[in-house]
Amino acid sequence: MKQIKIDFSRINGKIKPLHGVNNAPEPDCEEGYRDVLAKAGIPFVRLHDMGGHYAAARYVDIANVFPDFSKDPADPASYDFAFTDWLIADLYRQGCEVVYRLGCSIEPEYFVKPRNIIPPTDNLKWARICEGIIRHYNEGWANGFHFGIRYWEIWNEPDNTPDPMDSPMWRGTPEQFYALYETASIYLKQRFPDLMIGGYGSCGFYAILGGYVKAANSSERTEHFVDFFHGFLQHIKEKGCPLDFFSWHSYADAQSNVAFASYARKTLDEYGYTHTEMHLNEWNPGRDVRGTTQDLANIAQMLCRMHPTDLQVMNYYDAQPWSTYAGVYDANKRGVAPAYYAFVYYNSLYRLGNCAAMEGDFADALAATDGKCGAVLLSNPAAQEQQITLTWEGLTGNATLHLTMPDCSQVEQKLDGERSVQFTLPAQSAVLLTVE
Repeated sequence: MKQIKIDFSRINGKIKPLHGVNNAPEPDCEEGYRDVLAKAGIPFVRLHDMGGHYAAARYVDIANVFPDFSKDPADPASYDFAFTDWLIADLYRQGCEVVYRLGCSIEPEYFVKPRNIIPPTDNLKWARICEGIIRHYNEGWANGFHFGIRYWEIWNEPDNTPDPMDSPMWRGTPEQFYALYETASIYLKQRFPDLMIGGYGSCGFYAILGGYVKAANSSERTEHFVDFFHGFLQHIKEKGCPLDFFSWHSYADAQSNVAFASYARKTLDEYGYTHTEMHLNEWNPGRDVRGTTQDLANIAQMLCRMHPTDLQVMNYYDAQPWSTYAGVYDANKRGVAPAYYAFVYYNSLYRLGNCAAMEGDFADALAATDGKCGAVLLSNPAAQEQQITLTWEGLTGNATLHLTMPDCSQVEQKLDGERSVQFTLPAQSAVLLTVE
């Protein structure tokens, strides 16, 4: 029997907006996919690979929004904002804040012909193009908007491979990327001092699983990710570049990701970037179990375990219905899959606002309160059910257990007991317990 004790009168900070995603169904999507982000209270949508390979030659990417690099960045006629306007306006209608990735989408067919992954020929001009995009979405320039987009991410995975000729993301040297980031970050921060300028969508830290050093069994590629990270930080420190947030990726399990977050925070601090936010803005605990309650449990476990780390933002990859990574949807039913409810449950905590103090011998749980009501998210990715005894203080009221079934139907169970309940947490599942 696992024991959990919650004190809803003791607050451990705020519930963080960790239930963000990458991308979204297009605004004219089928009914079963429409407004699902709004219904789950998704706080952030990072725009990278939106629309498929090469962003369907329409969305977000510099080459799509500014299709002719020879044109003048100061001329509104040089830009084609139409499809990206359509997308971002729909996301803000749903209450989602955008994280705008400045750069290009992945090009898996780079070996046929690289298109937009080649380093810019003029870094300052590239930065001025980014300035035009920011002005359009935040300052109304070029018949634009006043969305107030805060996070502007420079590129994505420039560290993808040790050999630039094998990279689907950056066909240049590390030093060429460092120079691009230097020019763009300094220029944009001077122009927009109140915005969060960062990057670079690191491929991650798989090589440090043996500790804060390269593991003996790590591959050359994963070691390159770590070397690139240190080279980047050394360069921007010497040049005085801003790094308001550092973004990184991981497709590992929750336990590994806790170690990666600790390593990233420790390394940023060592280079003097102690106030830099950390964003895990691509993650997915396993597309091989998509469509199952196992996926629901894995995602809920990630949200619970990553909350105590120093992460400020997380973005699950991916929330486009057609994507092979889109675990939140069931394409056959034209609707959501069980994993979707991990985000719905977490949003119940996020809406309550405050993280409640919790202790016990069950790690995969997170509690929240607004002072009147409380909620607890619990995950069990294991193949065996768990017997739970949960007690609490600081609130009085009845408890209800909310469970998602494999067919996405919702089961609610009223639990007897005053400030103490016992229940069975099914195998490979996640549940939300609410206290009225």
